[in-house]
Amino acid sequence: MATTAPRYPARLGLEAPEKVANWRPLVHWLLAIPQVLVAQALQPVRQVLQFISFFAILFTKKIPPQIFDVIVMAYRYEWRVTSYALWMRESYPPFSFTPTAQDDNADPASISVDYPAELNRWLPLVKWLLAIPHYIVLAFLGVAAAVVAIMAFFAVLFTGRYPKGLREFLVGVSRWSFRVRTYVGLLTDVYPPFSLQ
Repeated sequence: MATTAPRYPARLGLEAPEKVANWRPLVHWLLAIPQVLVAQALQPVRQVLQFISFFAILFTKKIPPQIFDVIVMAYRYEWRVTSYALWMRESYPPFSFTPTAQDDNADPASISVDYPAELNRWLPLVKWLLAIPHYIVLAFLGVAAAVVAIMAFFAVLFTGRYPKGLREFLVGVSRWSFRVRTYVGLLTDVYPPFSLQ
């Protein structure tokens, strides 16, 4: 009898056709500028809310659901912009600011995080330390992802298709990084797996 591993509380995905118009890699970065500016503006908001969450966890073992939802929304917005800017899909990301921890399915790029019933009050003090092995692996994966993105640029430019393996690798690295960010960012106490899946 086969058993399936429990799903991780933080999930990142991308459901988009492999076909991407040849010219897109040349202009997506330019078209993404307004979205990048919004994503950059959301970063300090997310950081302030995570700082507030730190004290909320210390005193109550919970993050207020409204704060949790806004933090996840900021991560979701950033992923949608990143997947577009790296020409991993054609559709322009929506200017969507629905504060919800579960994805609203308004875009091919998705992020959902399960709201925890309770968090360990002392774990936020050491999560950054426990994540060091992940940061080391992600540094190497980041270099590999940069090389893969350059290869994908030329593949799309000449063939009009985003090679499935290359895109899956980039999504996998993004997924791994997101899991570590949600762990260190206090959204979950479940230690992230060393996995691209």
